[in-house]
Amino acid sequence: MVIISKARLIEFYNDQPKAKEPLLSWYNLAQESDWSNFSEVKATFNSVDSVGNRRFVFNIGGNKYRLVVLIFFNVRTIYIRFVGTHKEYDKIENIKKV
Repeated sequence: MVIISKARLIEFYNDQPKAKEPLLSWYNLAQESDWSNFSEVKATFNSVDSVGNRRFVFNIGGNKYRLVVLIFFNVRTIYIRFVGTHKEYDKIENIKKV
């Protein structure tokens, strides 16, 4: 999969160093994948949730962090929309618009 943009992950883990290893692990697994649907994503990351409007939420680092991505399966592209702590994620009013 093509992931846009790794810079968001780097910016976040520069502020939250404990997030670096689990975020890079997610990134590497996602980049190597060739998902064509949610079931395939779920097979790779059991803790992922589909929240609608092509948005998917990943629990990262034992649920300490949340990653929201937009996936276009037909063009194998993932857009990182949000990365933050679980507490920051809880403040999002409408996850489908992130």
